[in-house]
Amino acid sequence: MRRQTRGWLTALLTTAVVATGAGAASADTPAGTAAPAAPAAPAAPAETTVPAQTSKPPKLPKLPTTVHGGAWKSGHIQGMAVDRRKGFVYFSFTNLLVKTDLTGKPLGSVTGFTGHLGDLDFNTKDGRVYGSLEYKAAKAFYIAIFDGDRITEMDMDAETTGVVSTVHLQEVVDDYTADMDGNGVFDGNTGNTPDHRYGCSGIDGVAFGPAFDDKHGGDRRGTSRTQLLTVAYGVYANTTRQDNDNQVLLQYDIRRWKKYERPLTEADPHTSGPGSPDGKYFSYTGNTTYGVQNLDYDAHTGNWLLAAYKGTKTQFPNYSLFVIDGSKHPVPGPVAGQPTPERGRLLPLLKRGLHHPASGTHGWESTGQYGLVSLDDGRYYLAEAGTVVEDGVTKQTGRAVLNRWTGEVPTPFTPVTTVTADGPTDPEPSDYAGHAPHPGHLGPIGHIGHRH
Repeated sequence: MRRQTRGWLTALLTTAVVATGAGAASADTPAGTAAPAAPAAPAAPAETTVPAQTSKPPKLPKLPTTVHGGAWKSGHIQGMAVDRRKGFVYFSFTNLLVKTDLTGKPLGSVTGFTGHLGDLDFNTKDGRVYGSLEYKAAKAFYIAIFDGDRITEMDMDAETTGVVSTVHLQEVVDDYTADMDGNGVFDGNTGNTPDHRYGCSGIDGVAFGPAFDDKHGGDRRGTSRTQLLTVAYGVYANTTRQDNDNQVLLQYDIRRWKKYERPLTEADPHTSGPGSPDGKYFSYTGNTTYGVQNLDYDAHTGNWLLAAYKGTKTQFPNYSLFVIDGSKHPVPGPVAGQPTPERGRLLPLLKRGLHHPASGTHGWESTGQYGLVSLDDGRYYLAEAGTVVEDGVTKQTGRAVLNRWTGEVPTPFTPVTTVTADGPTDPEPSDYAGHAPHPGHLGPIGHIGHRH
């Protein structure tokens, strides 16, 4: 998805102005023709006003109001990533990754996942796409890393084509498999149990952004700071326990992750990865259904957005979007609801939007659970999920819809209906069904067996 978008947009405007001036100057003197001495004098001031042409920033393609991700016999859409410089969009469909251009034309896909491929983010530092990947039965949780430049064909196999590498996250395994009731039995992939520390169901949301604990200067929006990979836990919905009311976020410095990367081997899952994260943080939101589905950092505001399926506890307002206040550092304090007192690094929610005084939580009612991409200029792509029947086969669809942040309540986004220099563009009718999980996504609350 990222980053430095504001700077690039400013650079585009600057480049356009410079190009206009340069074009007028070149028209006065045809190529290969010696200029008379008299006209040469006025040209000198023009040259002194455009010294920056020697180092032009990359020219970014305009973004459309909608990018269709296609229709696929797969799981529902889980997340998106945008490569602004090259004009590619990546869609995660649970067991399939699809690469398109900005018109929605499919350029390639990666297939063969038997696990759960979730949220995505684009790393501007190495030009690769990072996504969460779960194999709960094998107790294996990975960051999947896609080499987008090598995704050039449809149906490229995830294990054999070399376009995917994986890094194992041991911290997630430890919390997912925690025997919280001490009976010596791990109850597996179910929310109807006291097992799973913090209610951990695995991982889903991923995003690049600055360290929460960074105190070494740099601007508030993090553009000059080291970008860490933040990974958010999935959290089971369970109304009978109190230790699952926090969102749990891990941060990793991936600059030396090459030594951990291994090919995907589903039949024999590897455990190559960091033993622990570089930081572990908690944000008190109340229990949600499967935790942070989509996570993103907004360099325009310095805040973090957490999109979730609504929770089911009646003592909470059960918002579907939370925002972590990026202007505030985490504070040490007790992690709410733990059976054994525990202290951790606590991330405060932004005190905007809807407010629930009884729980102290703030949030919004919003989409974004199926895909959330900040463009770092006040605009976002939000994913809309749907289905279509083709030749008697039901297929999953997903599209990226351009929105602008307004901060209004209850819904803080509004669709963008125009694109600069492209003229008006009306948004297409939405087939988004609401803020609840995708139809068929969840089993009965309290005993959740379906993949998220």
